[in-house]
Parts: sequence; C-alpha cells; structure tokens
Amino acid sequence: MATERGNLFDPVLVKDLISKVKGKSSLAKLSGQTPIPFNGLKEFIFSMDNEIDIVAENGKKTEGGLSIEPVKIVPIKFEYGARVSDEFLFATEEEQLQVLTAFNDGFAAKVAKGFDLAAFHGINPRTGGASIVVGTNHFDSKVTQTVTYTKGTPDANLDGIIAAVQGADGDVTGMALSNTFGADMATVKENGVRQYPEFRFGASPTSLGGMAVDVNKTVYNATVKDHAIVGDFQNAFKWGFSKNIPLEIIKYGDPDNSGKDLKGYNQVYVRAEVYLGWGILVPEYFGRVVEE
Repeated sequence: MATERGNLFDPVLVKDLISKVKGKSSLAKLSGQTPIPFNGLKEFIFSMDNEIDIVAENGKKTEGGLSIEPVKIVPIKFEYGARVSDEFLFATEEEQLQVLTAFNDGFAAKVAKGFDLAAFHGINPRTGGASIVVGTNHFDSKVTQTVTYTKGTPDANLDGIIAAVQGADGDVTGMALSNTFGADMATVKENGVRQYPEFRFGASPTSLGGMAVDVNKTVYNATVKDHAIVGDFQNAFKWGFSKNIPLEIIKYGDPDNSGKDLKGYNQVYVRAEVYLGWGILVPEYFGRVVEE
C-alpha cells in the first residue's frame, strides 16, 4: 500500500479516476481523450487551401496548396490535498484502501469540475479568478463566434450558433449547455406541446438532434455568461492526462500552509496531483451562446 512520499496512484484507482472524470466533465464527455506526454505534444493542423481537382488524361495539374500550423498541448498541474488522522498509517491495507478510494472519488469530481472551469473559462477553481498558467488557452478567449441568448427561444439560439459554425466549415458534434439553458429548453412549446421534454426536471439528455449534449453548471461563468458552447469537440479539441498521477502521504510539517503542524495535531496529509493538457485546435469550429 502506498504510504510514502512520491508514490503513484494504484493503476486500478487511476482507471477509476479517469472513468469518473469522464462521467462528470462536459468536455470529457463530448470529446475523445488523447494521452499527453509529460513534456507536451504538438498537434499539426493541416489546411488545404483549394478544392480537389479533376484532371483530364494528359491534362495539366495545378497546385492545391497546403498550410500547416502546430498547436502545442502542454499538461498543467491540478492538485488537491486533505488532512486525515495519522491512524491511517497504522490501519490495515484494506482500511487504507478504503480511505484512498474515498479520496479518489472526491478527487475525480474536483478534477472534472476543475478541467471544465479551466478549459471553458480560464479559471483557477480554487480562487475563482483567472489562471495565469492557463492564460488564453480556453474557449472564452479563443472562440469569438457568438450569438445572444434569448430566454424562451433557446432552440433558435442553437440554430443560429450552429449555422455560424457550419458557415466556418466546421461540423457540430456536441453541445455543452448551462443549467439555465437546459431548463429553458424544457419550456419550449409548439401548439401547446413540449418540444424537448427530455430536459425537464433538471435532466441532462445524452443527445439532441443526433449530437452529443451535456448540461453542466460549469458552462456558465458569471463574468462571460456562456449558456451554450457548441462545435466539433471530436476533431477540433484534444485533451488528456499525462501517464502518472502522483500520490503523497505526507507525515511531517505544514504542507497546506495552515499554520498547524501535522505531528502536533496527530494528522497526515494526503495529496494527489494530476497533469491535464488540452488544446483548441480550430477555434472557428466552435461557437458560444452568451447572455448580454
């Protein structure tokens, strides 16, 4: 059992962690995961400037043109720690595993929420403010195509922003919706009949109009006020974990800078770190429905 500094999460816990993150993060649900090396990776975006050419036999061929633009995806550190009684050190391996499993469950939820807040809005989840580490690598900064949210006609708002994305040659494979937007979808009626009853009672359907959809409170930000982010999540957005997820059981000192020495309070500190990287490969293939 891992009870020393610098060990890694058990592979079973790592698999469980990733599974739970996918279940709670809109971005993880709507897009595919790519393994990210610790030092990052480059995704090359190929843009073919012209259409394919039909050439007669013995006919002249002309250049189509090709542009290549690299997008660097660098993993950044997300950390969470908590104090527990030092009885943890003397517990059986089975009891230690129960503690670590419970910690893993909570950590997965925090990572999922943190991933969305950082990649959607550039927010440091702990402080609620802009993250210098994330910088401009988030949807609110890079995605400039928007339509104004109009309460009562959310489906028309979706039609408008999807048309804008398709007008930029993008495909829409998924939609992330705010809770407010989802509730509004449930109220849309035609001839007195609810058009989207699957959104009633706060529900989050998995698909809408043949596209993946997720309703999540992480979509809305009080500053930018997104209510929907739509686009090609399958091909124009990449994310992933770096391979190893460090786990520390710290026995000494004041690792959370609380002013309370661990030994003085008969405690140990459980800390986990995960390295997540993402990249918005083609920002124009996305659009946002924003409240004015």
